[in-house]
Amino acid sequence: MNFRKIAVLMGGVSNEREISLISGANVVEALARLDGVEVTPVRLDGNALPALPEGTDACFIALHGGWGENGGVQRALDALKIPYTGPGADACELAMDKIATKKVLEKAGVPTAAWREVRCGDNSPNTLGFPVVVKAPRDGSSVGVYKCGSEAEYREALAKAWKIDSDAFGGAGTAIAEAFVDGREATVGVLGGKALPAIEIVAAGGWYGYEEKYNSEETRYPFIKGEPELEAELARVAIEAYRVCGCRGVTRVDFRIDREGRPLVLELNTSPGMTGHSLVPKAAAEAGLDFPRLCAAILDEASFG
Repeated sequence: MNFRKIAVLMGGVSNEREISLISGANVVEALARLDGVEVTPVRLDGNALPALPEGTDACFIALHGGWGENGGVQRALDALKIPYTGPGADACELAMDKIATKKVLEKAGVPTAAWREVRCGDNSPNTLGFPVVVKAPRDGSSVGVYKCGSEAEYREALAKAWKIDSDAFGGAGTAIAEAFVDGREATVGVLGGKALPAIEIVAAGGWYGYEEKYNSEETRYPFIKGEPELEAELARVAIEAYRVCGCRGVTRVDFRIDREGRPLVLELNTSPGMTGHSLVPKAAAEAGLDFPRLCAAILDEASFG
């Protein structure tokens, strides 16, 4: 491994703090099992980088959401010229903004679900059909994501998403409305520009929200096997989305697969979870990388700038 004295950054003040603390603890435990590695957990309790242990070679970013995933901590580490895991600041800032990501994907010809931006106070009716998904555009872990089956539910969801966005970023707030793609849900981790095995997400009731991600034992994660064309297309599109968004290191690309078998990118996650329910570790294990070796592989991709 290229680095020996590692700080694992975790916590933060986003809605995903508790998940981040679990991810960070898992990474600390895994890295501590590697020979010759000195690992220190570093908890963030605000949007600022605390003092790092003297001689830190690199930082493993186990922060999710907010300042830890929107380019903030990445820029702070860039200024210190300390290598860190995951994409750089610009790619993180882009991927954290679902609206900006949609625009980049569409411009590059990467297939994605139909969508529109809805600014606070826009009273025009939904034109994407029902069901429709409403999202706070700069949050993660399915926080502020609502599946709506009627105009009344759509208006209520917009009000909630506007408030989440406004509370976090100021201003009047905005939201993204996205056509619900009737079909299957899948995710592909990309590590160092190479796709990990594709995982299908089968949630009870067909909706994969926060509870289904982190608390439900009923959600199933079968690998997509025996469908070589679909597997190849998921890998191809995931790598292309990773590339056009300027990613490096590890990123997870989330999909809906429509009834014709076409993968449509929903979003990119530049700091994937490292919990027992997380999908990148599951995919890595399927590819032959146990958790400590996955953490080492992610760390070997660390860079700055």
